[in-house]
Amino acid sequence: MKRLLVIATLAAIGTTGAALADADLAKGERVFKKCKACHMIGEGAKNRVGPLLTGIVNRSAGTVEGFKYSAALTDMAAGGLVWDEASLDAFLTKPKDFMPGTKMTFAGLKKDEDRVNLIAYLGSVQ
Repeated sequence: MKRLLVIATLAAIGTTGAALADADLAKGERVFKKCKACHMIGEGAKNRVGPLLTGIVNRSAGTVEGFKYSAALTDMAAGGLVWDEASLDAFLTKPKDFMPGTKMTFAGLKKDEDRVNLIAYLGSVQ
């Protein structure tokens, strides 16, 4: 299983970085509306059901102060998971496949364009 995860992540690296150059931040902000039930982003953001997402791109996983992460996430964080473009893309595609045992109940974003735009938007909010 871990081998498949590594292969999928490496494949995502090749497409995500190039695609982000063409991302539409406004569309990414619209896609983020699907996340708002559980997450906040931007100035004054706080943890909710999920951790705040301000500054998530290229941040080490499991590092938002005051949020109680699942064992699955803390295990991956201990293994060095960083929320870079590739790992975010893989997670957002199907969270439970990327991280079995995650508390995140969201099924995922099927459209590549939605993920690319969302990741670009997340990266724009520091």
